[in-house]
Amino acid sequence: MTQGPKKTKDAAHTVGRRAFLAAAATAGGAALTKPQAALAQTQPDVRPATPTVPSAAGAAAETHPPAADSLTVGRTGSDFMVDVFKKLDIEYLAMMPGSSFRGLHESFLNHGANKKPEILTCTHEEIAVAMCHGYAKVEGKPMATMLHGAVGVQHASMAIYNAWCDRVPIMMIGGNTLDSTMRRPGPEWAHSVQDNAAIVRDFLKWDAQPVSLEDFSETLMRGYSLAMTPPFGPVMVVTDSELQEHPIEGKDPPMSRVTVPRPPMGDMGGLIEAAAMLAKASNPVIVADRLVRTQAGMNKLVELAELLQSPVIDRYGRLNFPTMHPLNQTARAGPVIAAADVIICLEVVDPWGVVNQLSDVVHRFSRRTAKADAKVIILRADELLVHANFQDFQRFPNADLTIVGDGETSLPYLVEAVAKAVPAASRAAHQARRAQLEEVSRATRTRLVTEASFGWDASPISVARVHAEVWDLVKGLDWTLTGSDMGFQSWWPQRLWKMEKSYQFAGGSGGYGVGYGAPSSVGAALAHRKHGRFCVNIQSDGDLMCNPGALWTAVNHKIPMLNIMHNNGGYHQEWMHVQRMAARHSRGLDNVHHGNVLPAIDYAKLAQSMGMFAIGPIRDPAELGPALRRAAEVVKAGEPALIDVVSQGR
Repeated sequence: MTQGPKKTKDAAHTVGRRAFLAAAATAGGAALTKPQAALAQTQPDVRPATPTVPSAAGAAAETHPPAADSLTVGRTGSDFMVDVFKKLDIEYLAMMPGSSFRGLHESFLNHGANKKPEILTCTHEEIAVAMCHGYAKVEGKPMATMLHGAVGVQHASMAIYNAWCDRVPIMMIGGNTLDSTMRRPGPEWAHSVQDNAAIVRDFLKWDAQPVSLEDFSETLMRGYSLAMTPPFGPVMVVTDSELQEHPIEGKDPPMSRVTVPRPPMGDMGGLIEAAAMLAKASNPVIVADRLVRTQAGMNKLVELAELLQSPVIDRYGRLNFPTMHPLNQTARAGPVIAAADVIICLEVVDPWGVVNQLSDVVHRFSRRTAKADAKVIILRADELLVHANFQDFQRFPNADLTIVGDGETSLPYLVEAVAKAVPAASRAAHQARRAQLEEVSRATRTRLVTEASFGWDASPISVARVHAEVWDLVKGLDWTLTGSDMGFQSWWPQRLWKMEKSYQFAGGSGGYGVGYGAPSSVGAALAHRKHGRFCVNIQSDGDLMCNPGALWTAVNHKIPMLNIMHNNGGYHQEWMHVQRMAARHSRGLDNVHHGNVLPAIDYAKLAQSMGMFAIGPIRDPAELGPALRRAAEVVKAGEPALIDVVSQGR
């Protein structure tokens, strides 16, 4: 037998409340006005004996009360700002939403039709900025992002620092409410700030907070121009919420147009002097780091190397030189530098470190690894962008010749000068050097392949085997490697893969900040998408856990990429550092895993929870190849995928 609900004291209370509400509704306003009427009866009658006749203005005011504040407006400042944005060559705008730029957000969507730029939704501001970072290195132009007030800028700060250290152009729009009398009580006060860019100014190329729409137009154009002038860097334009949301009275203010300056070229006299030094050298060496942005730049570097038949050391701030070219002697950097008599450093971040070495012992000391009389030439634009506080500029290099100018822009003129300076009598010696380097290159290649075969069937899976299997998958495709710092992979892709196109590797994070890999790879894959390239991200596990929401953005916006987890179960670099300290103190290695180990995280399930195709964890190396091929089909169909590989440390 089914019984009805038991009547309780709470139920009776509920019925009573309903009865009260019903009675109040029936009585209408009368019951509520009675106490006021009674109160009025107790007040003295202060009405004048003779009523006054109101004036015409007073009568009109009584008859027509003031109109309520309008809740709708026509064209606002944010619409004008979007029109200015459309003058720039910006395709995408990555953002986590925030109220300080709500006016701009709505205008981008409706007034701007969410096209050029198209909004990409992110789950954290650091993800948004890192996406811009990866995209810019592929496309050679900025993406944009919007940052909400003080909190959004603080969230984004690590990614901004990476972009600064890596000299990458990014357009950032910060939201703010500067006028304190216009702030809504509560969060708007905590999220507003007098100087929003101050938090990150030490690692911005430039910032401004325009105070009018015309000022905004000029400021945005200036910011884009500065971001795109080598040395590149992130810029921030802070937009006041009142400026965004106020209606535009009358005509729009004048709109500026952007002009990107030509990149600064090195002094021609200096380039001729450098060419003469290289041409006379017995053992010249070329070192490149953040030099190449385009295939034309890579081709010119190959031309320079072949004019001199000089070995090239690629420090992989970008992919500067084909990995399988016989003059690429990166794997032998130590002995090559030791034998050099002239070394030219092209956009090298740390020229001092090219010719010196610091020993990490109790009492650190440095020694010169190049010959004492070896000449050092520096060609780079970094001298134009050095700030005092953050120490990303490395030790002073004590060069013999420093030429200030953009390396890739100056390279054709250097090549021309070298071609004129090399005497015909030197060509035989150059060819002999080429033959020797070819022989050494073949021997080095054989050695690396042999080393990669060690532990081939081991579990956890060797890092070399992971990269060998991936190479077998992509070698017939138009592929690119995105994201992570390859030092965490022992540089196996550069040692095993044939890389000969400038876009096949864009370098690391710049500032070595964890959390860069996944979101920057999403941004890079976005840039590669229209070219139909197959994108591979070898993803460190600790790095992913800083910004796992980047996987969701890839799924949500259908950005195809193959993520391969380098799941070594911890922060391996820091693990090695603690091992070094324990050995230094003779305390054994029993406890070094504490603070360095990640618990068993199922990265496949993490990716699947965000809608991504995923396989793993894979521990048997025999299962790796088939899993990669399954995931590759998903990527070729236009979706992202992830393979969780339980692998060795490096």
